[in-house]
Amino acid sequence: MSADETFLVFPDPAPPELVRCLEFGDYHWEPAPEINVLKNPETVASWTGAVVATDTTPEAAWALCTVLRRGDVPTEPLLVLIAPSQLEDLDTRSELFDDFLITPFHPRELEARIKQLLWRAGRGKRPELVTYGPIELNLETYQAVVDGRALDLTYMEYELLRFLAATPGRVFTRETLLNRVWGYEYYGGARTVDVHVRRLRAKLGEEHSHLIQTIRSVGYKLGQSRWKDERSGP
Repeated sequence: MSADETFLVFPDPAPPELVRCLEFGDYHWEPAPEINVLKNPETVASWTGAVVATDTTPEAAWALCTVLRRGDVPTEPLLVLIAPSQLEDLDTRSELFDDFLITPFHPRELEARIKQLLWRAGRGKRPELVTYGPIELNLETYQAVVDGRALDLTYMEYELLRFLAATPGRVFTRETLLNRVWGYEYYGGARTVDVHVRRLRAKLGEEHSHLIQTIRSVGYKLGQSRWKDERSGP
C-alpha cells in the first residue's frame, strides 16, 4: 500500500483491535471527521476507502456510510464491522457498503477482506487461489466454493480444508493436523479433528463429502491418490 492511500476509520477513538490490525498490516488510517467535512468532494477523494464499525453507535455509523456512499465522490471500498444482532439490518442497507465482517473478528480475516476489496477496486493484487476438483479456496478473502456454491465455513473449518486441499492425496494423522492447522499451543484432543471433518463433509454436501477420506487407524486425506488404499473408509 502506498503512502498516499489512507483508510477512513469510524468511530473515534477507533476500536483498539481494529487499529492493531490496520497498523500491523501497514495500512494508513485516519479517524472520521464530522459529517459536514465529508461533504467536500476533495476531502473524500483523499481516502482509499473506509472501515466503519456499526456495533457501538449504529445510527451515527450508518449515517456516515450514507454520506460516504451517496456523496459526489462515493467512497470505495467500504467495509462495515457489525454485531451479530445487526445481521437482519443489512438487507435494507446493502447499497451502503461493499462487504461486512461480524465482530469480534479474526485479524487475518480482516486483512483478507481488505485485500480482496482493494483488488476488486483495482488497487491490489489478484488473490491467490487453491483449487482441487470442484473445490476453490480464495486465500485472500477466506472464502470457499464447491461447484460454484459458496460454503459457510468457520475460520478453523476453512483452515483445515485449505491445508488438505493444498496437498491432495497425502494422508495426515490427526496429531499432524492438530499441530499444523490448530498450532502447537492448542491442547484439544484428536476428537477436535474428527468433529471438524464431519462438519466439513456436511457442508460440502452429499455429492462431494467423499472428497475427504478417512484412512482407518491413520487419519485423513483429501482427494484420490494413484494407489487404492484398502484401509480407506467413509
